Amino acid sequence: MDFTFTEEQVALRDSINRFLMKEAAPELLREISETSGGRSRELHAKIAAQGITGLSVPEAHGGVGLGDIDWTLVTEELGYHAIPDSLVESSYVATALLGSVPEAGALREQWLPRVADGTAHISIEHPANPCVADAHLADLILAIRAGKDGALELHAVSGTGLQRSTQVSIDASRRLAMLPQKLAASTRLLTGAGVQTLADATLDRAALGVAGQLVGLAQRMLDVSVDYVAQRKQFGKPIGSFQAVKHHLADVVTKIEFARPVLYRAALALQRGDRHRAVLISHAKLAAGDAAWTAARKGIQVHGACGYTWEVDLQMYMKRAWVLDAAWGDRGFHKARLGHELLRDGAPLGPAATLQ
Repeated sequence: MDFTFTEEQVALRDSINRFLMKEAAPELLREISETSGGRSRELHAKIAAQGITGLSVPEAHGGVGLGDIDWTLVTEELGYHAIPDSLVESSYVATALLGSVPEAGALREQWLPRVADGTAHISIEHPANPCVADAHLADLILAIRAGKDGALELHAVSGTGLQRSTQVSIDASRRLAMLPQKLAASTRLLTGAGVQTLADATLDRAALGVAGQLVGLAQRMLDVSVDYVAQRKQFGKPIGSFQAVKHHLADVVTKIEFARPVLYRAALALQRGDRHRAVLISHAKLAAGDAAWTAARKGIQVHGACGYTWEVDLQMYMKRAWVLDAAWGDRGFHKARLGHELLRDGAPLGPAATLQ
């Protein structure tokens, strides 16, 4: 079995990295985070012009129609550059959700071409993620929530004029909000047992997207720390030459190297529709979160107190990692899901079960 990425996938990842390296410098990210909306229309337009917003949109609606593995490589780059835009939720998760609802044909015709060309944004509310990212910019909000009888319902709500309560976030570039407790019956798109299946698939896809960003963030924090210790000198030597500093950064490398294959295995399971994909995705979310937290902690250790300051790039990636680690299911949620699967009778354990 060939576990390598195709030439096209590698080229996609590299082209996005080069583009974001040029167009999303840390100085620009600081400026964007200090604006009232926390977003840059100019940067979003450039991202759309590169076709990134349409990667998951089917070709029939003006997109490229790429799958979960391709998007996982993209989410790593979005995390690495800490892009201040909820592209993963809008262009990846929401697109897949709309494509899975037979009753949403009219919505697909209306919104997917606009998502592809970057002129519309879709936000998502989910029981596992009640704080909606970029709700203040959303043209459409897909809300999965419990109805009066406790059964899940899917609502399609116009973002125009919708009341929202802003939630404080440690990451100034990730704007969160809560929607009204009651939504009109006229916005209900689907109800019944099928919504639970949609909710599970949406959670899996979003958690995978977060895991990809966390791995990218961990790598960026490692790179920032390596650059710093190569330049910072004490006793006439770069501090990176000291064994204790090397050990700190080696710990981060180890965490990232263990998280990446878990992430890619989860992406493969999601794309193939494996019945064990939920446990693999929870594993990826936990491993990626652990790598990002370790990178942040060790990065602060080698930077010293200046690592917390606004002028140092590390603080941007660190805050984003902290926020994303709790998004789409916190550690307790994914540990419980992982434990339930591993402790049940007939659990797929051992090397032979890795690629069932």
